[in-house]
Amino acid sequence: MSALTTEHVVLQTAASATVADAAARSSLYVFSLSSSLVAVGFASRSREVFVPFIAIVLPAIFVLGVFTVMRLVDTALENMHCMVGIARIRGYYRTLSPEAATYFAARHGRWPEGQSDPALRRGPLMAFLSTCASMIACSYSAVAGAGVALLAGERLGPDRMVLAMSLGAALAGALTAAFVAYERWRFRIFDRVTPSEPEVRK
Repeated sequence: MSALTTEHVVLQTAASATVADAAARSSLYVFSLSSSLVAVGFASRSREVFVPFIAIVLPAIFVLGVFTVMRLVDTALENMHCMVGIARIRGYYRTLSPEAATYFAARHGRWPEGQSDPALRRGPLMAFLSTCASMIACSYSAVAGAGVALLAGERLGPDRMVLAMSLGAALAGALTAAFVAYERWRFRIFDRVTPSEPEVRK
């Protein structure tokens, strides 16, 4: 029992650490993005400086966003792994006595013990789009789309700006869709290696 209690506390601490890590990485990216946009505003005063500047800064922000999103997906999966471990320990707590079976009932627990996952109440698509990783992915997709629109507008000329903006919007949408597909793929892998629901609830 002492070992199980210690493991329970360790898992709770690890789960909290994943949330703190995700918040720190998200804040770092947003800070980098906002600082870069301010710098772009200053650089826009000179046409000779503006185009080379965005050609260097925006790809760097995009790559930073990709790395941030990949790590945010990892931390989300690590958090879920901790929740599965806690649910397994709570399953043992339920076997200690009739009173324990009431206090540690599966229906009172959080995911994966609960009857339903609150994040899925609006459907799997909204669940994936509302994650922290998805918000950062939308940001760096917009950065990539804006960069392509600016560079395309520079090449095509002001009379074809609508085409340049369409290219940027199409790229932003494609990147967002690619990220959602990547995130769902990673979660499907997690579902295959975690215990089934009956095992967690026993």
